Amino acid sequence: MYDIYDTMRCVPGVGLLKVGVPMPWDKSKKHNHYIRQAGVRQFISTYNRVKDLKGDELLWGDETEYGIFHIDPENKKIRLSLRAKEIMDELNRKEETHDHRVEGCTWVPEYGAWMVEATPRRPYSGYTTDLLRVERNMRLRRKRMLTVLNDDEIAPTVAVFPLLGALGDDGTVPKTSVGGPVTMSEYIGDGIINPHPRFATLSANIRQRRGEKVNIRVPLFRDIHTPEFKDLPIISSVDGCCGSDSQQLWRYGKGDESREKYGDDMLVVGCSKTGRDEELNDNGEPVTLQKWLVDVQCEGCKGLFYRIEPDVIVPDADWPRNGEIVVGSEVSNIPGWIRLQNGYYLPMRSDDGEIPFLRKVSTRAESSTFETLSLGSSTPLFRGSNSDGVKLATLLGEGTPFRVEAPDTSTAVLEGGSSSTEKAPENVRAAIHMDAMAFGMGCCCLQITFQAKDLDESRYIYDQLAILAPIMMALTASTPLMRGRIADTDCRWGIISESVDCRSLAERGRPDPDAPQTDFAGKGERRIYKSRYDSISTYIYQDTSKLTDDGHSNRVLNMYNDIPVPIDEDSFKALRKAGIDPALSQHIAHLFIRDPLVVFEGAVEEIDDDQQTEHFESIQSTNWQSVRWKPPPPRNSPNDPHIGWRTEFRSMEMQLTDFENAAFTVFIVLCTRVILTFDLNLYIPLSRVDANMQRAHSRNAAAKGKFFFRRHMAPLEKGDDGFGVKYSSMFSRAANGQDTPSGSKHDEDDDDDGDGVSRQRRNAPFAPGSNEENAYEEMTMAEIMTGKGDYFPGLIPLVCAYLDYINCDQTTLARVTEYLDFIQKRATGELITPATWMRNFVRTHPAYKQDSVVSDEIAYDLMQACQEIGQGTRHVPEMMGEVHIKPITTAGAYDVKLESKRVKNESIVELLQRYSNRQSFATSHGESS
Repeated sequence: MYDIYDTMRCVPGVGLLKVGVPMPWDKSKKHNHYIRQAGVRQFISTYNRVKDLKGDELLWGDETEYGIFHIDPENKKIRLSLRAKEIMDELNRKEETHDHRVEGCTWVPEYGAWMVEATPRRPYSGYTTDLLRVERNMRLRRKRMLTVLNDDEIAPTVAVFPLLGALGDDGTVPKTSVGGPVTMSEYIGDGIINPHPRFATLSANIRQRRGEKVNIRVPLFRDIHTPEFKDLPIISSVDGCCGSDSQQLWRYGKGDESREKYGDDMLVVGCSKTGRDEELNDNGEPVTLQKWLVDVQCEGCKGLFYRIEPDVIVPDADWPRNGEIVVGSEVSNIPGWIRLQNGYYLPMRSDDGEIPFLRKVSTRAESSTFETLSLGSSTPLFRGSNSDGVKLATLLGEGTPFRVEAPDTSTAVLEGGSSSTEKAPENVRAAIHMDAMAFGMGCCCLQITFQAKDLDESRYIYDQLAILAPIMMALTASTPLMRGRIADTDCRWGIISESVDCRSLAERGRPDPDAPQTDFAGKGERRIYKSRYDSISTYIYQDTSKLTDDGHSNRVLNMYNDIPVPIDEDSFKALRKAGIDPALSQHIAHLFIRDPLVVFEGAVEEIDDDQQTEHFESIQSTNWQSVRWKPPPPRNSPNDPHIGWRTEFRSMEMQLTDFENAAFTVFIVLCTRVILTFDLNLYIPLSRVDANMQRAHSRNAAAKGKFFFRRHMAPLEKGDDGFGVKYSSMFSRAANGQDTPSGSKHDEDDDDDGDGVSRQRRNAPFAPGSNEENAYEEMTMAEIMTGKGDYFPGLIPLVCAYLDYINCDQTTLARVTEYLDFIQKRATGELITPATWMRNFVRTHPAYKQDSVVSDEIAYDLMQACQEIGQGTRHVPEMMGEVHIKPITTAGAYDVKLESKRVKNESIVELLQRYSNRQSFATSHGESS
């Protein structure tokens, strides 16, 4: 997304389109170290300049993306039309001549030479009436797009072109040859990449940094005559290898070992019903994290102090205490220290080595002490003492570390010969193979950016939206076809993730003959568990205000950041030295484990780190995570608009109609308001979020899948264990018709500080009085959206309650209610996703041969149908229900000016002749003089 939108300047999905000459990789990589250091300096400068900004109003906007396609009705063929730049320039020229209109559009380039991105010209505001602007503006974009298309072109809002890479040299108009020095692809040509030099440079540098072409392998759908499955075991169930009670998991980004074993045309899948399959990555290499019991064995000692870095104590952070359990890993280059998942350090023993501080404990060990329960979980680390009689021997157990897959789940697996570590039989499946960035970045999506009122709110919303990302991706699934085949997945995310995976062999955990590579971050040897396009790896909200009088300050989240978070240690130290808190320092230092991918001539040391953020953005904008946190950009002149702290929601898939895209956009906006207004807490361990990301890709996940979700979003009563049997909160009281007693704990939680932030949110993610181990469960999409029991109200009822609370105007409420009804029907399975509809369309087409192949004719008919659905000339009740799209034409796309320019005589004569025999208006209407 570009600016919101001349007013908010959002960084585009593929980075800033700087005008200049990009350096080739062999030259640009020599500047990597300087750019990473400078980027951190630029962030620190920006942070110090704008950290105290407060009171910004809600401004927000969406971005939609369009593919342009050439159609040949006579031969029933459809191809990429490489006219995107020409079309974009013409659209922007028309916008300039119609800037008098309040509503307008901004058109910007995307990765593909057939792609155009569009946003509203001005942002939406924080008023209910602007919720109605969304669909109006999306319809306007579609109208205006129609005005510049040729008669043999269409531009449906589809997530992917189903024949991309399946047509050889005949895939585009004009034709382009397969291959080229940029991609070296076997399937697509360099000519389909946007001509701006940034895009080709990105593609080439990703390939060169990786040391080979990217490798994308997506599970292939198995139909009756799919030839690739001929020699594979027969699956009797129509639901695939996992059966009807679970989901097949595509473990994208973790397939190196299976590729070495089976090649490019096969891959290994997992099943959501088997914890083992989720925990072990495709290499069979679970990442070792460890639980440690704080047990400082000296008279009068109560615990430890956090360290910003080894031997640097954090002021006023006298935690963790004896009896508390922390999660971390040993620091390989600093013996005797562990680094916690919250970014802090702890020593394992005293300086002289005589007094042990930490002990490895059992995977089952929990802090359930009296002190923990009396405080609730309001401290970010489990905190306790031995006063409740917990025996040290019980905690120590086998003394074995627990193993957690990176990045899928946190379920414990014991080492030491246990059958739980035995590798499951491999589920080998045929794969759709792709080998270039274009297969991922050629996908279209729906993204939304919000301006928060201040730094604190932007970080809190970042965390909450990260949890919703896989849920909304599954609900908007629309990518079941690629490279001319039917996939056994529904979403684009993993395709993009693998298409830009620039990690070296060593960074992917494989033997690397080229390591170390001194120009790379971490010398190219640091283990990195995710592609630079993936879900987030660390929560960033951390309240540093002092809410109690007993020293509970400088809280840091630990148990929910339960997946490995590789960081650049030098960046982390620089950020902490600059006074930036550990949670945010960890986030930035994690981004900076990546190298810059595009470096421009004359823009390295020439950049002023105090006034510009180019090097920071070169790293930030190429960390394509499910949510992106955006600091305010610098103002280069007094006339530049003020832009605040922003959060971008990036996981949703493009829908076929503007109604659908508007419905999901408005829903997410309202969810952010509900979370803030009702002080809701959606936190679950990030391992569960990652598991949800995998599950969201599964075929028909919206209707059949289950997802981990927080069961108690509001505070529990003191002593509740988090299970529904004992559950008591404002939600359960509302469901049971009970009032909140005056003077209760909930009255205290309603107290807020001068910034309007309640005590409840300051304590997030922990619900006071609860056992956080029981804070989440598996739910269906219907349960997440509509509610479960009396303890979980559902997101849609919460949105309805919020609209009632703010007294939403009736006109807006009527349309939003239609959106919510539609979303509810999709969540319950009454309406199918675009992915399911497309797969069904292909499989029921007369030309389909039950071989998982999408032919020219099928693709042509499908894309024409998608265009007709979007324009409102075809109704699909199984996908849209009772929602009928008002037909969209070019009429009204632009205003017509009352011209006064002199017309030549011959033109006047021609016009008069055209109307000389026309009946008068009065006569034609039966009127007499």
